[in-house]
Amino acid sequence: MKPLTIFFACIVAFGIGCTDPEVPVTFDETPFPLRTDNLPDPILPTDYPLSQQRVSLGRTLFHDGLLSRTGTQSCATCHSQIVSFSDNRRYSTGVRGLQGTRQSMALVNLAWSKRGFFWDGRSPTLREQALHPIIDTLEMDETLDNVIRKLSASRLYRDQFIKAFGNDSVTPERIGIALEQFMFSLVSAQSKYDRAVAGFTLLSESEERGRQLFLREFDPTYKRKGAECFHCHAPPFFTNDRFMNNGLDDDASVVDLGRELVTKSPSDRAKFKVPTLRNIARTAPYMHDGRFSTLEEVVEFYNSGVRRSATVDPLMQFNLAPGLRLDERDKADLVAFLKTLTDDQFLTNPRHRMP
Repeated sequence: MKPLTIFFACIVAFGIGCTDPEVPVTFDETPFPLRTDNLPDPILPTDYPLSQQRVSLGRTLFHDGLLSRTGTQSCATCHSQIVSFSDNRRYSTGVRGLQGTRQSMALVNLAWSKRGFFWDGRSPTLREQALHPIIDTLEMDETLDNVIRKLSASRLYRDQFIKAFGNDSVTPERIGIALEQFMFSLVSAQSKYDRAVAGFTLLSESEERGRQLFLREFDPTYKRKGAECFHCHAPPFFTNDRFMNNGLDDDASVVDLGRELVTKSPSDRAKFKVPTLRNIARTAPYMHDGRFSTLEEVVEFYNSGVRRSATVDPLMQFNLAPGLRLDERDKADLVAFLKTLTDDQFLTNPRHRMP
């Protein structure tokens, strides 16, 4: 057969010259190597072990506007990596131009969280939580049926679902699992504080004084300063994963009922999930309603602004008037220590960006 004849035969057989037929897409359960550094190993769901393909699919979904009604908003719109997968606005804005009702929480070290998700803990699992913003009219304002239709129409997504789950069936459960696995992979444990604990660097004098204040109990005699922070924000996670009323409002001024909206119990009034302090210097504004703009405001609140109410947590007893009586240097040292919890590697890791 002449060379020209061979060329045209290849066009007929394969459409584009003498190349091998397309390699079939196959299921791939290669484990995802979750890096935990100085953190203990998490206890993860066992029905779908953490895999590279499921994390990869979740990463793609997390950054894709297809999950929203208009195609313009993704999970990453309100959970930006550079600000620790949170939002630097008090309330995020959805596809309809409407604002949410609570500040966007940072997505950090969620593999270790076991007490429910969202500020009020209304979702018992992360995979369930991941679907709520899609259908929330204040956020993505889409239906799961439409999301399934759009993803199923994409060859790229059908192939990714085959690699991640064994076939190309797109379901809400699989979307939630993939997003959950990507969020499990968001591990922050390489801050200056972590390097100091590991012996690779030293904290400055101010940072070390702040660390000691942070980890020291309050002395009612005022002979030695203590800021009581560690009860709710203990290392290494800098959260106790509980729902607490930290004294932002008294009984008359509570607007958001918090956990009570979920449990229907008055004893849970104004209780919210205790957030991690990791990368806290990057996640302003602060509190569930974003009422504080700076770390200095937050420290001063715990020093002198905690308000009494029927459900304020007993751990806040020393923060109530007359308060902790921290002086200006004490407060500056605490802020200096909090800034050591910033993990620049986490905030810039290319494996977390849009693929």
